[in-house]
Amino acid sequence: MGSRRYLVTLQPAGLSFQAGPDEDLLSAAAAAGITVPVACRNGVCEICEARLEVGQALNTRNQQKVSPGARLMMCRSLACDDLELEIPAVMSSGQIPPKTFEAKVVAIEAISHDVYRVELSLPRRRDLKFHAGQYLAVLLPDNEPSYFSIASSPQAGHIELHVQASPEWESAQRVIDHLRSQTSVRLELPHGKACLATAPRRPVLMVAAGTGFAQMKSLVDYLRETRFDQSVTLFWGVRCEGDMYLRPLAEQWQQEWSGFRFVPVVGDDEDNDWGGHHEQLVRAVLNSGADWQRVEVHASGSPTMVYTLMDELLAVGLPASAFFSDVLEYAPRH
Repeated sequence: MGSRRYLVTLQPAGLSFQAGPDEDLLSAAAAAGITVPVACRNGVCEICEARLEVGQALNTRNQQKVSPGARLMMCRSLACDDLELEIPAVMSSGQIPPKTFEAKVVAIEAISHDVYRVELSLPRRRDLKFHAGQYLAVLLPDNEPSYFSIASSPQAGHIELHVQASPEWESAQRVIDHLRSQTSVRLELPHGKACLATAPRRPVLMVAAGTGFAQMKSLVDYLRETRFDQSVTLFWGVRCEGDMYLRPLAEQWQQEWSGFRFVPVVGDDEDNDWGGHHEQLVRAVLNSGADWQRVEVHASGSPTMVYTLMDELLAVGLPASAFFSDVLEYAPRH
């Protein structure tokens, strides 16, 4: 049917993707990393219903053309033209309103001297919508919310968290104690705008310090699921080797994914209070040889690290619009 690809735009989210003439719209959206509600995939449940605003599509059930103003099921529709669809169920970053969920505690596993991997499940996983890279709040009785990056992709069946619970971090330790003693926990999510609602169209450079790796794991899982065809580089900075709690996983990504590069940055093993690992991390990123006009940077760590990195990258030519971090939202400069 030819090799032309059509541009499909979803409103009001403003997200777009390309679809071939023999590729159903639902599959094409999924390949671009856009989450569309779906159940049956054969046009019966009508969960992926959209209204055609611009262009012409083909209904593969009856081979009839669909014109503007009509509704269509994305799983049973092919693009015959550039399309604009109205589908309120699809949202871009920052548009999904946070909701409160009761989650079941599935597992708690110590993966380093002070980091725990927590696995949570929801009775109706389909009700939960979030984008790769967003975070959540754990709501404990009579306590302030505790915020953690979601380490799993939006397609994963369970929610994964990496909780650093050092003795001096009382709030995180309370969360671990609660999860160990209870079978369920209340969550509020999603939060955060530094995320991926669709796969980028340029190389991605990720920079994590400490448990900032959790957010990057969500992004990597998501990009692998979408068969992302641009290069991905992950810099992970820690104070000492023992803090790189999932280094074998990052090395496995590098072995299995030809477009992925992992750069560990380890600080001073002799002094865990040494803060120079942030400077090492920023220096390693600057020395990476990236084309700063063509990459997208996602950073997760302390405000000091993130703002130092941002300043250095903007100075060498990275557009401000290509730098993403939750720090810019929850710890803005005054």
